[in-house]
Amino acid sequence: MSVHLERSWIVMGLLALAISLVRGDDGFLTEPPDYIKECRIADKNFVNCSTQSIQQLFDKLNDGIPGLTSIKSFDPFHLNRIRITQGNSNAINLKVELANVKIVGFGHTHVLESQVFKKDYSWKTTFTLPVMKLKGDYSLFGRILLIPLNGRGQVFLDADNMTVTMHTKTRLYSKGGFTFYNVTNCRVDFKIDGLKSYFSNLFNGNKQLEDSTNKFFNDNWRMLADALYTVITQTIEDILLDVLKKIFHYIPANYFVSDIPTPEQLYGKAKPKPK
Repeated sequence: MSVHLERSWIVMGLLALAISLVRGDDGFLTEPPDYIKECRIADKNFVNCSTQSIQQLFDKLNDGIPGLTSIKSFDPFHLNRIRITQGNSNAINLKVELANVKIVGFGHTHVLESQVFKKDYSWKTTFTLPVMKLKGDYSLFGRILLIPLNGRGQVFLDADNMTVTMHTKTRLYSKGGFTFYNVTNCRVDFKIDGLKSYFSNLFNGNKQLEDSTNKFFNDNWRMLADALYTVITQTIEDILLDVLKKIFHYIPANYFVSDIPTPEQLYGKAKPKPK
């Protein structure tokens, strides 16, 4: 091989590595890991098996999945920015922006049930979070519980005993001889047993009004939880969608559902690999 050709191969290799790093491409597992329980969807005890498997996956996320470098931290989890506008009643008319968000609690996820539907291999997963704490910078304009608000500062939310039902849509695709999930959508509903909150600088430095409003929010936490329902659900959805996309591009679906069909078998024709 000539020196010129050898250098060309080196350059191409470095370029491929650089592209991989920029895209956050972790490759994928080619052997089943010991932290996942393989299940057959044709078996009558599949839901119990799948529930155990997903619990083991959440437990492993606390320590970090070997080779999956694109997930920096699961608990705490960090989000750069969330923007939400809602105005679904006379009591709620809000424009909210959260930045530098830190969420604590997903490390204690307890999976109650994990279902996979044979029709399209979408999921329904129910789990509990004993505590979920959110801290970040907020910008808020509008009305909560008929209270006019216009402020910027820090927000603290502390939800007790949260039960989350997650509905996840997927498309199967093939890679390296395996079937993978491409997670395309994640929608959640939740219930909680309590919500503590604090918004700093709600009224541009009027400490007395700020304290009385925060006390009102905590005394009427159920109404506040309803008012912030969209904010909380979108935060959870953004976290889970980001994490699930990365996990299931890295771990073949075959290791979760051993008898999962190929895309050709499910759809009747090959589906392109997601970009």
